[in-house]
Amino acid sequence: MRRVVCPGSFDPVTNGHIDIIRRVARQNEEVIVAVLVNVNKKGLFTADEKLDMLREATKEFDNVTVAKFDGLLVDFCRANDVSAIVRSLRSVSDFDYELQIAQMNYQLAGVDTLFLTANPKYSFLSSSLVREIAQYNGDVSALVPPYVEERLRVKYAELAARRVGRRRGLR
Repeated sequence: MRRVVCPGSFDPVTNGHIDIIRRVARQNEEVIVAVLVNVNKKGLFTADEKLDMLREATKEFDNVTVAKFDGLLVDFCRANDVSAIVRSLRSVSDFDYELQIAQMNYQLAGVDTLFLTANPKYSFLSSSLVREIAQYNGDVSALVPPYVEERLRVKYAELAARRVGRRRGLR
């Protein structure tokens, strides 16, 4: 059985991520979408919130599962009998960075990395841009699945309410 992993922070999952997952799911028997839990990095969403959004966004794919991991991706690959890591490339600068990681993963554990180029429709898209647009109430409906768009709206409303509460001396 060919099992591959699509790792990332997915903060939040975008239509570009879903496009890659769809394409990978058509070509492989099993796809694990793995959310990196990085304790050194504060994201907008918690790992469990990201898992929830990814499960909703990938529910149409019978051969896709969602998991989280911390530590080295190659350790996750070994523990889950993953034969390859799938990474998306939006630009040449992505390739330079991803090539180093791919070579290190192969050196550490003999795990191959497969590169897919981003659909030109999404080549500009990143989670950080989506967060910035959503933070200022911009329209992200063409950039993320509807469920994620709603989660962004709710999250930024909660954060704004907390800021107002702190200014008023409330906790």
